Amino acid sequence: MKRTWRMHTKILLLCLGVTFSALILQMILFELSSSKMIYKQAKNESFHSLENMQEDVFDLIKRIEKVLIESYNEREFMHDLKEKTDIEVLREKYPREAYNLATSHFETTDGVVALYLYNMENEIISTYRRAVTPKHNYPLDIYETDKDYHADVVKEYVASERTDMMISSYYNTAREKEILRFVLKFYSNGNSRNTIGYVVCDVDSKTLLEIMKKYCSSEDMYLWFQPMGDRPAVSYGTIDANEKAVLEEFQKSISAGRQGDKKTIESGSRVFFQVEQDKYNFGAYSLMPQEMFYENQKILASNLALILIAMFAAAMAVAYFVTKTLTRPLEEMTDTAKKIKEGDTRLRMKVLKEDEIGILGQNFNEMLDTIEELIGREYKTKLLLNKAEYNALQAQINPHFLYNTLDTMGSIAQMQNCRQVEALCQSLSNIFRYSLDMKHPLSTIAKEMTHLKNYIYVMDVRMQDHVNYVFDIAEEVLKAEIPRLSIQPLAENALNHGLRNSRREKCICIRAKAIGEEMEITVEDNGVGMPEEKVKSLLETESVRSIGIYNIHMRMKMLYGEEYGIKISSKEGEGTCVTLKIPQNVKEE
Repeated sequence: MKRTWRMHTKILLLCLGVTFSALILQMILFELSSSKMIYKQAKNESFHSLENMQEDVFDLIKRIEKVLIESYNEREFMHDLKEKTDIEVLREKYPREAYNLATSHFETTDGVVALYLYNMENEIISTYRRAVTPKHNYPLDIYETDKDYHADVVKEYVASERTDMMISSYYNTAREKEILRFVLKFYSNGNSRNTIGYVVCDVDSKTLLEIMKKYCSSEDMYLWFQPMGDRPAVSYGTIDANEKAVLEEFQKSISAGRQGDKKTIESGSRVFFQVEQDKYNFGAYSLMPQEMFYENQKILASNLALILIAMFAAAMAVAYFVTKTLTRPLEEMTDTAKKIKEGDTRLRMKVLKEDEIGILGQNFNEMLDTIEELIGREYKTKLLLNKAEYNALQAQINPHFLYNTLDTMGSIAQMQNCRQVEALCQSLSNIFRYSLDMKHPLSTIAKEMTHLKNYIYVMDVRMQDHVNYVFDIAEEVLKAEIPRLSIQPLAENALNHGLRNSRREKCICIRAKAIGEEMEITVEDNGVGMPEEKVKSLLETESVRSIGIYNIHMRMKMLYGEEYGIKISSKEGEGTCVTLKIPQNVKEE
């Protein structure tokens, strides 16, 4: 027995073969590359880059320290600090000392934003602030109690026996950025045990950020500076939210002074680097993804190129095979169907194989044989019947309204000499013109409302009825298209049948609104209503009472489909609500 391969089996085997071949090729190429050697070399290069960055930062810190040491040249100021002069005297005598130091010795590019001079009782003597605006706002005194300027670290340093310059930072909420802080003690006659005061210099972190940007070689790198035992000062780069816990763990360890001596540490998918300074307590750290070190870019690019070429060749072979074995019968079937649609109904599928496409082709041929017998008779008959039904429904406009109105106008013209006849004639003329325009079967909601108002005016004059009309038409549906004479017959039916025998105050409400891509028009009266059996019969059979409703209902179903048309709800003694549902903005009928 001849074995028949199913289509899904062929496709599955092809996909598995191509995928397996690609994976084997990728594995071989990766093994051939010296991944371990490249990984180690990349780590060394990253560490050296961090060392170079730390050297640039060291030069920046050294330059700031050199300027702060210039304060010793103010001999009179230093003498008063040594003599522990009263703070009020110092403030009165040296109000611009901080300003002179900041503006005379620092360059604009150094980014000094504030400078403070203190005595050993942590009392402010002189303050310099580069700008005082809502955005650029710096404290008058770092020991202000209402805000946190990280001043406790400064106090701790001043009280300690440290002789080096302290580097710290605080977050300026007004500027929403980190501010670097340098603190240098003043000593009496070079005696490191006799501290007489200190200077605090706050510097914009942008200078440090520019150095960090220069050494950031990847968007996935994360660099930061942090003094040992203090908070992180300045950071640059991005880090995944899932790896943020690793970063916080390293930063907490540095803040607690527990960081080990290892220069590189691998943690999860990241590699941690650290480079400390010998003189200043200001370490440089980085977290980098391990993926950056695994493969050399050139080797990776060449490997990927080989894989792409191999996969492209395999894809071409697969596409050719699929075209030969699978898609050609489908294309033949599509071309046959297209030619049959154009009129050549004698065509049939040929060369049918023993698979799903062959069975489909055989059923397709049998279907064509059946259609050929019916296409010349049933299809044409149905089109003619639909056209005849539509024309008949369009023609079912009750002429009695027009004749009765003309009689009424004649009576009024004979009995009264008033402008009412003129207005009545104008309304009736508009009604004639709108109703008899068969060249344009589609109108708009706005035009339908104008036609309805003309009809209402004529009926008010003719019947002398006191009927209140309420219009609630959404603006977005005014330009929506609707078959001509679809709303006025609903109002006419409400007036003639719903309100004619009503004794209470009469009212008809006409509403139109959009619901998604559809549109609903409702005509509701507070008349006598009708029983449920009569409501059901109005839409199923044509009668004198329901000719307008039945006409509209059948037209909508014929034009738009069975889900559209009229829905009626009514209660005896309460009134009737007729709802017309059609698609919105139909472009052609």
